[in-house]
Amino acid sequence: MPDRLDWGPGYTSADLDDAQAKWGLRFPPDLVEMLLERRPILSGGRGMIDWVHTDEAVIEERLQWPFEGFLFDVERNGLWWPEWGERPAKREERRELLQAEFSKAPKLVPIHSHRYLPSEPFESGNPVFSVHQSDVIHYGSDLADYFDREALGWGSKPWPTRIKRIPFWTVAVERNG
Repeated sequence: MPDRLDWGPGYTSADLDDAQAKWGLRFPPDLVEMLLERRPILSGGRGMIDWVHTDEAVIEERLQWPFEGFLFDVERNGLWWPEWGERPAKREERRELLQAEFSKAPKLVPIHSHRYLPSEPFESGNPVFSVHQSDVIHYGSDLADYFDREALGWGSKPWPTRIKRIPFWTVAVERNG
């Protein structure tokens, strides 16, 4: 059973500007709108990032989680997508090639636990992804849908027939079936 989601007071524009600059992120407009109005807080404080008060090491870990998870699957589970080219023999070369692929993908903004909102395209309505190693699934067709599903259950309502395609991340979803 997931923790109960509560809402606290929103951030200031300056808080959000500082967080985006510090972490090299660009929050999509719907996320900015929500965070100015309110910020989600889990009872007990688990899983959520407070862009002002969360320890920097925790934020860094959450930002690196998708890459590190993919790298784990590359090294331990033989993951290698054909479009990445020939799989290098050396671990460091595989890491560098994977890092180059990730640098082309839209950055992911941590929302809750291993749920992420892509920063691109820079518009409202991007899907929320659950990222656990290379196991990537949609967890909301957009930010509002994600919070509905987090509160009511992942399968609480039918999924839309079309969800916005996001480079790299939608391919990961499709590869997971």
